[in-house]
Amino acid sequence: MFSELAVPIVVAPMAGGVSTPELVVAAVDAGATAFLPGGYLAPAALAGRIESVRAGTDGPFGVNLFVPGPRTEALVGAHAAAVATESARLGVEPGKASWDDDRFADKVDLLVRTPVPAVSFTFGLPDADVLARLRDVGSYLIATVTTPEEGERAADAGVDALCVQGAAAGGHRGTFTDDPTEPGGAPLYDLLPALRLLSGLGLPLVAAGGLMHGADVAAVLAAGAVAAQLGTAFLRCPEAGTARAYRDALAAGGRETALTRAFSGRPARGLVNRFLRENPSAPSAYPQVNNLTRPMRAAGDAEVMSLWAGQAYPLGRDEPVAEVIARLLGEARAAADSLTQRLK
Repeated sequence: MFSELAVPIVVAPMAGGVSTPELVVAAVDAGATAFLPGGYLAPAALAGRIESVRAGTDGPFGVNLFVPGPRTEALVGAHAAAVATESARLGVEPGKASWDDDRFADKVDLLVRTPVPAVSFTFGLPDADVLARLRDVGSYLIATVTTPEEGERAADAGVDALCVQGAAAGGHRGTFTDDPTEPGGAPLYDLLPALRLLSGLGLPLVAAGGLMHGADVAAVLAAGAVAAQLGTAFLRCPEAGTARAYRDALAAGGRETALTRAFSGRPARGLVNRFLRENPSAPSAYPQVNNLTRPMRAAGDAEVMSLWAGQAYPLGRDEPVAEVIARLLGEARAAADSLTQRLK
């Protein structure tokens, strides 16, 4: 799949309304590819977005699904009180801290009935039957991994490629399980070491995590990746569904990023705001915490929103998708030329 792209760039699936069909179409039309996020969407809503992409382009795109973890009755404890206080201040009711499977099986059924060129998975691996059904309808299968051990498990499961996510990535870490003793849910690997450690598996590797400049794209391609996946670089594009307060915080810069479970119950990297700072010990309880905080996060206050972003987010710009991709490609070519000259 990735060898056929004119531009070896993948626009990451950014759930919560950010990765719109318009963003996906613009990326595909610019010679790259992009993934629609299936997470948090009802199957009918996902079907509508797939139809919108198909109406806008004939090029290759994918859909990303969140793999549900085991049913749990995790206690959110004191964190629920913190969310209740913020919700009352905002005049909204907290959500219900309940477990759900994000209607994963229904979304798989949808993608079997109406196949898409590629399907990627985050938060683990689905059952072998799911992989077989999607493969049988022609979908290219990609697992998001954060450690060598996860990569080995995904390779053994028979996926076609790995999306290797480094520690600098914005948004949720794609760890298969969330170990509460680890700040990142699993050991934190920088992207280049992770690529090198996984290169022996013989699978195509898509590199993700903190990539914002074309030189970053060139670096991961030189390290053996077949494509570079970027998300934060596209958050400020007009085609993205990024909320106004979120855009403003990104454009203002000046905030550090940090890993937190405060908004979802799973480790994710975002801009440091008051709620993140005041809740450093949020429980490992996904999706319960995510469901609990949803109304609070939707209220439009940047100090209690999940402002997901990679470490290099200040390099982002207010540009259309096509311009971002063209700039990244030009920067990557310049970096490659410079390296060629340096190594003569």
